[in-house]
Amino acid sequence: MTGDPLASLATMLDAGITVVQYRAKAGVERDVVRAMHALTRARGALLIVNDDLACALEADGWHAGQEDLATYDAREVRALLGARVFGISCGVPAEAREAERIGADYVGVGPFAATGSKADAGSAIGERGVASVVRATHLPVVAIGGIDVANLDGVARSGAAMAAVISAISAAPDPASAARALVARWRELA
Repeated sequence: MTGDPLASLATMLDAGITVVQYRAKAGVERDVVRAMHALTRARGALLIVNDDLACALEADGWHAGQEDLATYDAREVRALLGARVFGISCGVPAEAREAERIGADYVGVGPFAATGSKADAGSAIGERGVASVVRATHLPVVAIGGIDVANLDGVARSGAAMAAVISAISAAPDPASAARALVARWRELA
């Protein structure tokens, strides 16, 4: 979705989305994080900030990729975040086990299917790949990458606790309807 991020966020929250990740390719803006967090908190949802640890302290948590973790001491990050959510991107079972060991609250795993949202996402791992990570950790697994209503059943079969979507909503002709359809289908599968 383009335009006003707060209006887009409100639309997603109205559709029933309960966890939102703020990911800004051009850089996370602290004022936007604060405004988004006020809105998610008022609606009983969580706001997770991608990549920018300092801005994540203004929200409910931080999501880090493997490359982000390479520049931090993960145990220090866990302590800094306190009760905030700490999520880590993982592609294989060993990374998920390591994420659990260092104190992550969840792992994001994928890409589930081919995705155009992240140029360096790698090859799709599908239902089997996500399921292998689910079996390797006690943490909730969030399937990411290339997910839409058409493959949501496979995400559920993998054992993932959640599905993260970008393009299925942002590229839809009617993002609000697309978000409602995804939430409704996930609830049916849960």
